[in-house]
Amino acid sequence: MSYESTIEFLYNRLPAFSRIGTAAYKADLHNTIALCKALGNPERAFKSIHIAGTNGKGSVSHMLAAIMQQSGFKTGLYTSPHLHDFRERFRINGQMVEKEWVVHFVEKIRPLLDEIEPSFFEITVAMAFTWFAEQEVDIAIIETGLGGRLDSTNVITPALSIITNIGWDHSNLLGDTLEKIANEKAGIIKANIPVVIGETLPETLPVFETTAHQHNAPLSIAHHNWQATDWRWEHHRLHVDVASAHETDHRHYELDLAGIYQSRNLLTVLEACAQLRKKGWVIGDDNIHSALKQVKKLTGFYGRWDVISHNPDIILDVAHNEPGIGEVLKQVELMNYQQLHIVLGVVKDKDPSRVLELLPRDAHYYFTQAHIPRAMSADELKQACLNFGLKGESYEDVNGAILHAKQNAGGNDIILVCGSIFLVAEVSA
Repeated sequence: MSYESTIEFLYNRLPAFSRIGTAAYKADLHNTIALCKALGNPERAFKSIHIAGTNGKGSVSHMLAAIMQQSGFKTGLYTSPHLHDFRERFRINGQMVEKEWVVHFVEKIRPLLDEIEPSFFEITVAMAFTWFAEQEVDIAIIETGLGGRLDSTNVITPALSIITNIGWDHSNLLGDTLEKIANEKAGIIKANIPVVIGETLPETLPVFETTAHQHNAPLSIAHHNWQATDWRWEHHRLHVDVASAHETDHRHYELDLAGIYQSRNLLTVLEACAQLRKKGWVIGDDNIHSALKQVKKLTGFYGRWDVISHNPDIILDVAHNEPGIGEVLKQVELMNYQQLHIVLGVVKDKDPSRVLELLPRDAHYYFTQAHIPRAMSADELKQACLNFGLKGESYEDVNGAILHAKQNAGGNDIILVCGSIFLVAEVSA
């Protein structure tokens, strides 16, 4: 098969959560364990860092990958979903897996598909582990897909576990309280393996403390040990001053990830580096500073407060849940602009009300949808938004919506594209 036919085969043959939603979700690790066993348990051949959380896990994964890469380690990175190219999910030192390798892997495991009946995600996890093992990476940064306890990635025994934060997302699968969601994320905590918690809430901290104690896992809370004392934007870059609980001097960091919410993710990354150093990983301060300045270049990361055009500013952000949209809107409020235009698309298997009630009523809206089965239709979204006083027109695709927004916008306006990673993925460069 060609690479293109191989990818088409995977999507057509295997249930993919990104496309069809909960019907593809398998709440156990049986298939992943069986796949890994058939492949010789590649997940045991390399060291890893496991990252879960409601928001921020992608940013933390990419920042850590950049830092480990700059520190001289051959670094694997597994994330999901992808925006444009399936191979974005699998990187080593920033380079995507070769197309020919993907074809070869799928051909090799085809006999297992009828026997095991894996999901699309389970195949991609096994694919990542196999490639990282073959390439003999020094360490792999592994981002969970959904939850943690029953996520397919949770067959690894990492050097460090990280949980960025807990918020309302996928509550139909993970639980209808923050405690229940935290318990699912805490499922990545392993016996005697240190765990870093990025942010806590009164409802979630006891869950993490109890789980860590049960597993004798050393627990550290990033915002207890680090504090962002000041920040500023400068030429679409974020500058953050950080104080450590253990030092008197402040440190200054420059990030090419410009969202102000990255200041909190930064604290999680710094605590993770501190814990890795305790385990013997040599990570220099210069490597940290250098990596954070060029995360996008080193790891191919994008879609988080990406300013793709000016006059008017067009900003892409994959924020799609209540806490994520809330952070993006906080940043919008800090900007100087005349009128806000929001190009919005969501998926239909989540209740959008928590997001819609956050959105400003005085913005101009352009309702649209991604071209996947999970997407809520633009017309349905438009009707749902009327209940929250959000008015606008519906459009067949995101690029048509952006074109109309540009026609209506002045030079000092902002056009924000958000609501779904799949929507952002369809924006033409």
